[in-house]
Amino acid sequence: MGEQSGPRELVRYAQAAEDAGFDFEVSSDHYSPWLVSQGHSPYAWTVLGAVAHATSRVELMTYVTCPTMRYHPAVVAQKAATVQLLSEGRFVLGLGSGESLNEHVVGRGWPSVDTRQDMLVEAIEIIRELHTGDLVTYVGEHFRVDSARIWDSPDTPVPIGVAVSGEEGIDSFAPLGDHLIAVEPRPELVERWDEVHDGTSRKIGQVPVSWDPDRDAAVQRAHEQFRWFGGGWPVNAELPTPAGFEAASQFVRPDDVAGSIACGPDLDALAESVRPYLDAGFTDVAIVQIGDEQQERFLAEAAEPLLERMRALA
Repeated sequence: MGEQSGPRELVRYAQAAEDAGFDFEVSSDHYSPWLVSQGHSPYAWTVLGAVAHATSRVELMTYVTCPTMRYHPAVVAQKAATVQLLSEGRFVLGLGSGESLNEHVVGRGWPSVDTRQDMLVEAIEIIRELHTGDLVTYVGEHFRVDSARIWDSPDTPVPIGVAVSGEEGIDSFAPLGDHLIAVEPRPELVERWDEVHDGTSRKIGQVPVSWDPDRDAAVQRAHEQFRWFGGGWPVNAELPTPAGFEAASQFVRPDDVAGSIACGPDLDALAESVRPYLDAGFTDVAIVQIGDEQQERFLAEAAEPLLERMRALA
């Protein structure tokens, strides 16, 4: 999570996570942190390149990149192809329609949700065409590509995951994407996605936890760093600055956060966090250990036994 750690630390944690036995690692792609107290937001693609070089086994993924505002989709196609080559085939390109927090910074405003979804459809079409390695010219309502080619392109197209939050998103993006990304364990999303993909694609969720030998410290850290999480994506997509998230979450109490995020040293309780996703039919779950200060200790002491418990549930 680039919003809570610097770039050198992220690479070090990625190496330690691979050593601890994680199967895949996902990277947020933000221009700003959610809250001022998080205090970080390095360039995700530079970090991914370093992680690709520093690891050898784990899959890598953006969770997620918006290929419509900060980045033109032709540029995303080139970046994804390069990371795929650097990682020797371990990369999945996770895409979504973005949040104002990260995309408004280029001064193009923030479109309506319908427009953002239409832009994402065109962006995926462009990325797919460019990943063939062919010369591409594309004229759409939102994007143009003029005689572009990805010169360093992998032999097979980069797999694409698409973040969706509702059934309309499934209808638009299931035919275009390889894998489903969602941050709510809703079985109806999985079922509808699988109708298009015959149950063969991956369904990838995300769960935050706050491990700490001191539960009070874990709750306090979760409140300081992650109280924005409870707003839901319809809200989170619209607020433009960390100050906006600070204001929107000012009345969220530590007990409120502890009621929705597993906090403390109890690994069984932390492992149970993934059960709703497993029950909903998700195949993969990304675990976010909240905060930077306990990352190394979490990876050294808690990660392996926590993984054992989570895999036992699966």
